Amino acid sequence: MLKPWKPVKVALIGAGVISGEYLKNMVYNFDILDVVGCSDIIPEKSAARAAEFGIRQMTNEEILSDPEIEVVVNTTYPTEHYNVSKQILEAGKHLYCEKPMCAELGQAKELMDMAREKGLYIGNAPDTFLGAGYQTARHLLDAGIIGKPIMARATLIRGSYVLGGAEPKFPFPSYPGGGIIFDVGCYYLVNLINLLGPIRRVAGFAQTNIKEKPYVNPHHPEYGDQVKTQSPTNTIGALEFESGVLGTIMTTTECFSETPQLEIYGSEGILTCPDPNCFGGDVKVTRVGYREPYVVQHTHAYTDPNMRGIGVAEFAYAIRNGRKARTDASMAYHFLEASFGMIESGETERYYHLQSTCERPAALASGITTGYTEYVFNHE
Repeated sequence: MLKPWKPVKVALIGAGVISGEYLKNMVYNFDILDVVGCSDIIPEKSAARAAEFGIRQMTNEEILSDPEIEVVVNTTYPTEHYNVSKQILEAGKHLYCEKPMCAELGQAKELMDMAREKGLYIGNAPDTFLGAGYQTARHLLDAGIIGKPIMARATLIRGSYVLGGAEPKFPFPSYPGGGIIFDVGCYYLVNLINLLGPIRRVAGFAQTNIKEKPYVNPHHPEYGDQVKTQSPTNTIGALEFESGVLGTIMTTTECFSETPQLEIYGSEGILTCPDPNCFGGDVKVTRVGYREPYVVQHTHAYTDPNMRGIGVAEFAYAIRNGRKARTDASMAYHFLEASFGMIESGETERYYHLQSTCERPAALASGITTGYTEYVFNHE
């Protein structure tokens, strides 16, 4: 019998574009979360979000000083993640941060050390591995449907059109620590870790061929102006997992459109996974002796393409249960180190041996494919 859990009071700092998806799911889909307010450095933004979701507009100071708020979700701009996250931990709050954890590896380690000393939790996006697509893929892999996993391949082809997005005045993908391998490749790496476990070592190459990128949104007042590129636009890495599985990851923003691919190759079949940036999507299996793949029915809930905030709910149950969260910061640090390691490998012409590791997150309970029930997260 499941315990009746006291909801966790949550507030959000950073009312930009991604905050809308977080708040929608946190407010409406998970009873474990009691979202009380939001703030932003631009008050008009937090006022609009507060009105949209029926919560309180607050200042950062009000959030951090409120003794009833247990968890603060940091959806500020990526270059501010470190500063805001540090303030949240200093205030004695559990922290859940949007990706990337920090723009520098040393900053991420500092936050983890601080949380450990204070007995606080840090959770971190991406949380797409908790959706139906990748939990179904995990279920099939663990069940041996493709035999022994041997190799993996992840490919992300994208164009620089992303600078025409809703926050084009702050082109983080062009800043140090914000290239495609950090900004979007993290979805691929976290799902690879969910499927195959932690990484032992990496080798890689990185390039910055496009030295400047224009704003491509014709409605933007700076349309056509150039943005200097200070991070890799192309990265390719070879991965050796602690399990012995070998893999590759290739990311680029120098092409066009978007081509997300992630496949696991086993001794008895191929597992073709959905877009790692989404929560649902088709999972396909090609078995030995068959030419065509077949789509497997989802074994898990959360099929909506955008369930950002699902990780906060799982994080809250972890706090109430006194267990490690599946989105624990150790995994975010691990794939961040792997990303920096690929770049360093190309510069030094040496393998990069990861200093960190992480636990392969526990699979969610299967068999519940509709609705939003606490059993999915609460069942161990």
